[in-house]
Amino acid sequence: MLGLVGLGFSMVWGVLNIINLAHAAFIMLAAYATYYAWQGAGADPFLSLPFTMLLLFLAGYVLQRYVINRVLQSSILTTFLLTFGLEALLVNVALQLFSADIRQTKPSYANVSMVLAGLRLPYTQIGAVVIALGLTIALHFFLDHTRTGNSIRAVGQDRIAARLMGIDITRTYALTFGIGAALAAAAGALLSVTNGFQPNTFSVYNVLAFSVVVLGGLGSVPGALIGGLAFGLIYEFASVYALPQRDVIIFAILIVVLVVKPTGLFGREGYR
Repeated sequence: MLGLVGLGFSMVWGVLNIINLAHAAFIMLAAYATYYAWQGAGADPFLSLPFTMLLLFLAGYVLQRYVINRVLQSSILTTFLLTFGLEALLVNVALQLFSADIRQTKPSYANVSMVLAGLRLPYTQIGAVVIALGLTIALHFFLDHTRTGNSIRAVGQDRIAARLMGIDITRTYALTFGIGAALAAAAGALLSVTNGFQPNTFSVYNVLAFSVVVLGGLGSVPGALIGGLAFGLIYEFASVYALPQRDVIIFAILIVVLVVKPTGLFGREGYR
């Protein structure tokens, strides 16, 4: 799940060269969209996932094309503050609309588990893992084996050269941001099934996404997945064994990675 959270964040940062702090707000919106579709219409959260992703893709595309694109050539601090403001706005609007009550999407099979070698594996978490892996593989295939995906990679590596080759930079930026929002939507929909949530509990995912990208490597799809797995395992083992300084351990590892290999475990030179 952390790999999926970091994937969209990595794409936007690697291609548009902005740190999108509205990423956590997209995850939040998808979680509430999934929850109310289930509560109001009885929609299965896994079946409604494509529609949630499409909705957030369109929202992300429009937001980048008509808002973020206007300040894209400004300093990184400007885009940082803009996305931070968007995140704060969306969270506070959500608090007014949905209140701070803890909610969770619970389909009929929410409490059903599969027993494997003495381990209880909830079907909802198995489904979340399968979808997260499937989306990661699909994105990797899209970026490596399609013309549009190659255009996105080219813009991320050298915007001027890509423009000279006839690539529409504005459209590519909006498309990339939309894909990032769609991946955030997938993460939010799945998290709504596996965890309780409220509007102001999602900001931590900006920090987690940032950490996953730094560990795995900016612009690397496998890096986001492996970084998310590594980060999640460290975090969970620290929780199980009640290590009081688990956050210190995690960020100490990040510092070591930045010093020893600044591009991350799977990143490479060429991304801004």
